[in-house]
Amino acid sequence: RAGRKGGHKGRARQYTSPEEIDAQLQAEKQKAREEEEQGEDGGDGAAGDPKKEKKSLDSDESEDEEDDYQQKRKGVEGLIDIENPNRVAQTTKKVTQLDLDGPKELSRREREEIEKQKAKERYMKMHLAGKTEQAKADLARLAIIRKQREEAARKKEEERKGK
Repeated sequence: RAGRKGGHKGRARQYTSPEEIDAQLQAEKQKAREEEEQGEDGGDGAAGDPKKEKKSLDSDESEDEEDDYQQKRKGVEGLIDIENPNRVAQTTKKVTQLDLDGPKELSRREREEIEKQKAKERYMKMHLAGKTEQAKADLARLAIIRKQREEAARKKEEERKGK
């Protein structure tokens, strides 16, 4: 027993009753209403002090535990400040903040797809106008084929007339 640390397994658990939970929720709603009213009135810090007292009176243990939990970090996180450029912090947006009619950001693939379609359309217009290399080659080939067919048709006519 000399080297052992005292564990916490035998501790008595504390449960919050449904009435206490309801009281906490009501206190939070009341606090939110007061903050809204203070925002409208433009109140200073004087109105903020009673709120802190109410907070400590209404819900002592649960909110203190939440604060401790937010301050504690896993492992070495508390000691080292890690700046990960790839980590995106999840921010929840309110419905009022959403910008639906604003310009929508396109992904790289979507942009490339749109550019590809536009380039294809431009090429087809040029092609139909006969300004591309391929169109010129096609037109030259068509002209040669027409001449050959005309000559073949002329030869057949001469053979018919000869018979």
